[in-house]
Amino acid sequence: MAKNEPFDPDLVRELAKMVAETDLTEIEVEKGDLRIRVARKIETVAVQVAPPAAIAAAAPAAAPAAVPAALAPAPAKAGAGHPGAVPSPMVGTAYLRPSPEAKPFIEIGTKVQAGDKLLLVEAMKTFNEIVAPRAGTVTAIFVEDGMPVEYGEALLVLE
Repeated sequence: MAKNEPFDPDLVRELAKMVAETDLTEIEVEKGDLRIRVARKIETVAVQVAPPAAIAAAAPAAAPAAVPAALAPAPAKAGAGHPGAVPSPMVGTAYLRPSPEAKPFIEIGTKVQAGDKLLLVEAMKTFNEIVAPRAGTVTAIFVEDGMPVEYGEALLVLE
């Protein structure tokens, strides 16, 4: 087709069909002086999630289940606020005994002195001794042997 010849509407329809079938946003064909470009506009919709407090305020008082579980505040970890809690100084895996067949370093009721070994936390293939920060009696143990722990998580309580 030369410049003075009209374009072929069937070709445009065929290109538009090709764009729709292939999920393309645009296609361009050029032959000699003739150039046809077919494009479609894709609109994106921005979704904004309201903070959990706004969702709770908008929900009726009789329906507390309206707040999705993923947006609800996480429950506090056991012993997190206890004044005698011994926190984990690192992320790792807690071990209550030196080997699987050995007896545990401590049990509930064990009396310890400052500096006594309480348990091990393995981090990056290194076993780190967690020692008693002060003398006291173990009144609660929040971790199990081989359990992953987070930084600052309460491991046990010394009173």
